[in-house]
Amino acid sequence: MKGLGIGLIVIGIALMIITGFNFTTEKKVVDVGPLEINKEQDHPVKWSPIIGGIILASGIVILLVKKK
Repeated sequence: MKGLGIGLIVIGIALMIITGFNFTTEKKVVDVGPLEINKEQDHPVKWSPIIGGIILASGIVILLVKKK
């Protein structure tokens, strides 16, 4: 349980610092013989830092609660 708690704390801190990322996809728009036109499109992935805080708090709770 101690490892799970530490892992959740680390993940929670990381999610609070890094609140999202972008990835790019390339789509073929026109392909006529030797002419090819591609379009790059950005896709943002965002989350709230509150989610990181909740995960951080759950990791702290897991560390503080002892097994009987």
